[in-house]
Amino acid sequence: MTEIILTQYQGKIIGPVARLIGLIMNWLYTFLNSAFSIQNITICIILFTVIIYFLLLPLTYKQQKFSRLSQEIQPEVNAIREKYKNKKDQVSMQKMQEETQAVYSKYGVSTMGSCVQLLINFPIMLAMYQVIRNIPAYVSSVKAVYTPLVDQIMGVSGYQDTMTSFLEKAGVNTVRLDFESSQTAVNSIIDVLYALPSRGWEILKDSFTGLTDVITTTEASVSHLNDFFGINIANSPMNLIASGWGEKNFLIIFVALLIPLVSYGSQILNLKLMPTSSSPNGEDAMAKQMKTMNTMLPLFSLFMVFTVPVGLGIYWITGSIVRSAQQVVLNKHMKNLDLDSIIEKNKEKAEKKREKQGIYANQITNAARISTRSMIHPETDSEKEALIKKAEDYAKVARKGSLLEKANMVKEFNERNNK
Repeated sequence: MTEIILTQYQGKIIGPVARLIGLIMNWLYTFLNSAFSIQNITICIILFTVIIYFLLLPLTYKQQKFSRLSQEIQPEVNAIREKYKNKKDQVSMQKMQEETQAVYSKYGVSTMGSCVQLLINFPIMLAMYQVIRNIPAYVSSVKAVYTPLVDQIMGVSGYQDTMTSFLEKAGVNTVRLDFESSQTAVNSIIDVLYALPSRGWEILKDSFTGLTDVITTTEASVSHLNDFFGINIANSPMNLIASGWGEKNFLIIFVALLIPLVSYGSQILNLKLMPTSSSPNGEDAMAKQMKTMNTMLPLFSLFMVFTVPVGLGIYWITGSIVRSAQQVVLNKHMKNLDLDSIIEKNKEKAEKKREKQGIYANQITNAARISTRSMIHPETDSEKEALIKKAEDYAKVARKGSLLEKANMVKEFNERNNK
């Protein structure tokens, strides 16, 4: 059973990212085809992943440096936590956060330093999922391969009923064909053909007996587009295992099982190479969270890759391998990193920032004092007389029915009685 989405994903955040990835994938496909006569989406995915992680290398380096600096300042952070260990009231918790933030600021370290790369990687992965599950919607060069066959199918009288029947026979029953317009019909038929299992092409020949030659030609043209060791990267390992079992094709089953297992192993390798926290008592909450995440992430990868298209699993595996290679280089670099020099520079920057903020704060305070001093505490007789005159003039134009008008009436009554 194959899941197909008939149109590009229209989400406001992931949608534009998916379209950008589609443009890059289309460029890679065109380049490989023109330069090396290679027409394979798997290679495009691998190249795209390498490019993305190369571009993210500065962020990866910054994250690693943050981790090393965090280890250096951890004793001070732990001391603050120990100080407020048994204090759970809101005031104490707020003070603990303020003091912890002050320590991070002192060393010029951002508490969000380790999250930036995750915030970038996650939407890319979600967008990649949308692209891989429906390559023709994003890569126009791939869509063009199917167009001649689709034109022939739509030229057959009663093709709508034939295609509907074909879906049931091929087992692609999660798709709703849309024949409302010629364009939507083209798109939906291409999406069906894109994710067909190998036996689906034979069923298609039986359904459209007059198009056997063009179906055979198209099948030969597209067989290598999504091919990865004999499997279609548009299908999930779970679906491939089911279809492989039905066809008694144990090679497909083996490759389909291998993808999630390699994904799990590459995640383990990547995490093993990552620098670990050196908290002396092992009670640091962040260290516990990292340990839990390091245990769950490979398992999440294992089960997720079973259910998503194989292409996304290839992206996941390639990313882990590239990160592992980067980590080997970064680990060697971090060993020779002069942390004391970096910390001193960060302290100087933080001090200059505090001084600058302090100057601005003093300027604002002084300006407020200057602007209000003459009103609240007039220093000379002329200033006092001016304020009294201003108040008297204001009192003369009191709005009818206002408290000021009533106060004036009381004042006039008292003055008449005192005469």
